Amino acid sequence: MATTTVQLRSETKAKLDDLKLHPRETYDELIGRLADAAYDDEPLSAEELEQTRSSEKEIEAGRVRSLRAIMRELGDDRAIRSLVE
Repeated sequence: MATTTVQLRSETKAKLDDLKLHPRETYDELIGRLADAAYDDEPLSAEELEQTRSSEKEIEAGRVRSLRAIMRELGDDRAIRSLVE
């Protein structure tokens, strides 16, 4: 296996350390796992693509509601207050 040196800011290294599944997980294993997670091996179906396009048109037309409005409609006042605090 070929090796490479990579320079990281200390903040980035700390983030990587936090993402390790266990302390002995190597950075190679961690980065490989993160890279694998970034790929979607199940592309969207034609129906899902059409639903996405339809939703985008709704948003562009301004037919949206805020999370706060939806929560108020559902009567979740406690959660609304926590958004403000």
